[in-house]
Amino acid sequence: MTRALETLRAYLLLSPVIVTVILGLVGCLGLLAVSSFGTQHYLDFDFGLSTASYQQVLDSAAIHKLMLRSAGIAGLVAFLSVLLAFPVAYFVAFDVGGRRLFWLVVLTLPSWISYLLRILSWKLILGYKGVVNSGLLGAGLIDQPLDFLLYNPTSVTIALAHAWAPFAILPIYVSLQRLDRSLIQAAGDLGDGPLRSFRRVTLPLALPGVFAAFVLIFIPVFGDYVTPQLIGGPSGVMVGVFIAMQFGASNNIPLGGALAISTMLVATLLACLLVLGTRRLVRAFR
Repeated sequence: MTRALETLRAYLLLSPVIVTVILGLVGCLGLLAVSSFGTQHYLDFDFGLSTASYQQVLDSAAIHKLMLRSAGIAGLVAFLSVLLAFPVAYFVAFDVGGRRLFWLVVLTLPSWISYLLRILSWKLILGYKGVVNSGLLGAGLIDQPLDFLLYNPTSVTIALAHAWAPFAILPIYVSLQRLDRSLIQAAGDLGDGPLRSFRRVTLPLALPGVFAAFVLIFIPVFGDYVTPQLIGGPSGVMVGVFIAMQFGASNNIPLGGALAISTMLVATLLACLLVLGTRRLVRAFR
């Protein structure tokens, strides 16, 4: 009886969170899924069981191109974020001693600033009269401002990698923090140098954290809307921008819903493939 009361008390404590998740996440996804099977003629929306929107997603070469571009940008952003975050996480895990909490707070300070402001700051840095062009002109390295720094996939990748790199630090740090230091010492006693010890001991044991950070960044970046909209330009448009257009200017709610559901399924599938690949890679290292 006591255990049943404890269980009931735990559910009561969790009930606000459960209700919020059901209403804010499951409810919205359910409404999105229902609307994706509807049909729309101008302002007249009809809830039904039509699969025309999904058929359009499957048949459209432009949507496939957007999906591939979004997956490529998301993969590159996740890779660069992990590449930037790993040395920082290694430093915090091994070299700062008892000041780890201080450094973790300092390293996550950029995420305290509005995401929108961080993205807009890159317009000031990479713009036609921005910091980069002004510096190059002042140094005499160029005669006129460079116009290829902004409004392309490269600017989107740079801005997203800068915005998401702090989020990759924590999972990698946790993986490194749990690493048994005696294994590294044993590798050194057996004749391994620092680089070989890192390749044979530290990196394989840290791979779960590395790929957790990769997946953590890949999924939200895949459907990002703000960054491509602000600094992507025509060549840097991602699938999130196209989805937003369907709910806005194009006024095609069924296609927007079908495309949103399809994007989530594709992102989930790619994430599952990454997890399976991670397990095989970890086994190969071992």
